[in-house]
Amino acid sequence: MTTILLHDIHTLVTMDDQLRELQNASIFIEDGVIVAIGQAQDMPDRPADLRLSMAQHLVLPGLINTHHHMYQSLTRAVAPDAELFGWLKTLYPIWAQMKPEHIQVSTRLSVAELLLSGCTTSSDHLYIFPNGCRLDDEIEAAQAMKIRFHATRGSMSVGESKGGLPPDRVVEEESNILHDTRRLIETYHRPQRYSMMRVGVAPCSPFSVSRDLMQESAHLARSYGVTLHTHLAENQNDIDYSLSAFGMLPGQYAESVGWVGDDVWHAHCVKLNDAEIEQFAHTHTGVCHCPTSNMRLASGIAPVRKMLDRGVLVGLGVDGTASNDSGHLLSEARQALLLQRVNENPSGLSAREAIRLATRGGADVLRRDDVGYLAPQMAADLIAYRLDQVEFAGALHDPVTALLFCRSVNVDLSIINGEVVVKDGQLTVLDLPRLIEDHNRLSLALIRGEA
Repeated sequence: MTTILLHDIHTLVTMDDQLRELQNASIFIEDGVIVAIGQAQDMPDRPADLRLSMAQHLVLPGLINTHHHMYQSLTRAVAPDAELFGWLKTLYPIWAQMKPEHIQVSTRLSVAELLLSGCTTSSDHLYIFPNGCRLDDEIEAAQAMKIRFHATRGSMSVGESKGGLPPDRVVEEESNILHDTRRLIETYHRPQRYSMMRVGVAPCSPFSVSRDLMQESAHLARSYGVTLHTHLAENQNDIDYSLSAFGMLPGQYAESVGWVGDDVWHAHCVKLNDAEIEQFAHTHTGVCHCPTSNMRLASGIAPVRKMLDRGVLVGLGVDGTASNDSGHLLSEARQALLLQRVNENPSGLSAREAIRLATRGGADVLRRDDVGYLAPQMAADLIAYRLDQVEFAGALHDPVTALLFCRSVNVDLSIINGEVVVKDGQLTVLDLPRLIEDHNRLSLALIRGEA
């Protein structure tokens, strides 16, 4: 039985149903679960194995990342002036060289970056499996990093010769995709509360898989009770492809193949129209907003304000670190806030709304009831930022707003499942300089075509 007491917390943002923000507060954790939250007198009358004073800290629920491609950290800053389709065509041949070591090392590097930014739960969408690569390589690497993880088995089955975007050499046979997806769910998926590992079904996109695979994947996922995930309506080329190939807008196509519902979430959705937004709200279909990636690839601005006002479930994602070139989830929340104000709406998104997207919003999208806010019987996933940093000087009258409006910083403390994974701003789970060295070696060889 391991116990932790955080005490004298400067400001505690619970994100609970009452949106409580407490000063000089305490949290008591036992065996990975929050037991008590409130003032010192509300804590259990017994000693804790670890006591941490948080008098200079802002404490929040751990941030939740709902869309990523971790392998892409190997190819940052490639094709810097391309839109989505041109960017993908440049990178597919590079990614086709990857081996299992590339997946393992890039996963560890990407998770390290997420942990330092405040992320405690992350999904990932791995959809390319060359040279013996398997989702198992990513899962094992993520588990070693102690992050709460949602691995989604991506896939591409329609290559250029069949009218798809990816080259034929990086697509798979659909029967093999479905067989491997079943194997992964049966091997790794853990549906219980506080689970550290869940598996989802995730054909890559309408322009890289067939209608049959979309439908069969939906049937498979629902037979196992797992979630479904894909890209949708990311940019105008995406819309044009959907109209040309299917005679439908992306939201209409998604509905036609069974990809709406409370077990589905889509990445991007930049180009959803009003009718599609209403459809998503009505069916409880989730959306992952990836603001930096959408800006980097000139895709546009997702109508997040409209989605929230209509009742759509919205979370945040860093997207791949080759279309974002960063994996800092707190920075992504800041970008989301600023981007909703670009069209001359100063109240497009508030700081607290942005934090909600990054916490409870992400939990809603991933269909979790055990993370996303801080309360008794919730998982002990929480983060703390030091407030006595130069970035926050002059803003301590409202440290919650300061966290989003001032420069994005790294966490000082991160606890996941009751285990300290970042302490004093340093990862406790690996040797980061050695990992960066290994990652850079693999990256340079890959981009030079020497992998």
